[in-house]
Amino acid sequence: MRETRKIYLGNLKYDLTEEELRQAMQEKGVHAKDLKIVKDKFTGKSKGFGFAEFENEQDVEYAINTLNGQEIKGRMLKVSKARQQRPRFERNRKSRFRQ
Repeated sequence: MRETRKIYLGNLKYDLTEEELRQAMQEKGVHAKDLKIVKDKFTGKSKGFGFAEFENEQDVEYAINTLNGQEIKGRMLKVSKARQQRPRFERNRKSRFRQ
């Protein structure tokens, strides 16, 4: 299985912009190839988490070790490797049949 080059960035303040997050990461020496804060498709407001993609595994490990637990705008970041998203059918089916 190919290792992921993405990290999950959680516990983001809802008014944090992608540019502010990128700037805070760069101040720590973390340079992401791509950065995205996930937003609600109806309201356009942040959901409080995002993802960053890197060039290689070493950059991923450095980002996790450097950013996890760091404070940005008064919130402590929760950073980990991103898990692969399950297909939509599996997500809906599992939640529908939960007891």
